[in-house]
Amino acid sequence: MFHAPERALLLTETAAFTGLIALGSWISIPFVPVPFTLQTLFVLLSGAVMKRYALLPTGLYVLMGFIGIPVFHNGGAGLGILLGPTGGYILGFIPGACITGILFERCERSARLLGILLGDGCIFLCGIAWLILSTGLSPSIAFLVGVLPFIPGDIVKGYAVWVIGERLDRVNTMKREEVPGT
Repeated sequence: MFHAPERALLLTETAAFTGLIALGSWISIPFVPVPFTLQTLFVLLSGAVMKRYALLPTGLYVLMGFIGIPVFHNGGAGLGILLGPTGGYILGFIPGACITGILFERCERSARLLGILLGDGCIFLCGIAWLILSTGLSPSIAFLVGVLPFIPGDIVKGYAVWVIGERLDRVNTMKREEVPGT
């Protein structure tokens, strides 16, 4: 990675966020049919930090689980998990992180807040759509079991993403100002 600090940083952030998303899957509270986990915190945070490149750790995380590496909630892996009730949420991580990341590239706080809301909303939308298809639940019941119980926790996680993302941007801005010629 000589003479390529941007690539080195991208690889490092990709590895770190892939690991954090996997770690977040192990921090789970059983709930039927979808468990409470910390994955969405790290998925949205990857968007806040890596911007549009958040596609990399989320895509790698899904690929790792698909090929059998036990990174999904509670050590699950494989196509069976992706075809099960939680598969839509997991696949929704990819567009959710990208949406958050693209809107975090903007400097306006309102765009960044919208990015968190739309990213989380995308994860919920993909999750509930697949929950309806995979379980045969009605849309209203799927919303009651697959979205509503998670809203309070996701508000807290979204706020954490907001605070951490804003602080990291301030630190990075200060560092750029200290370096002459940037």
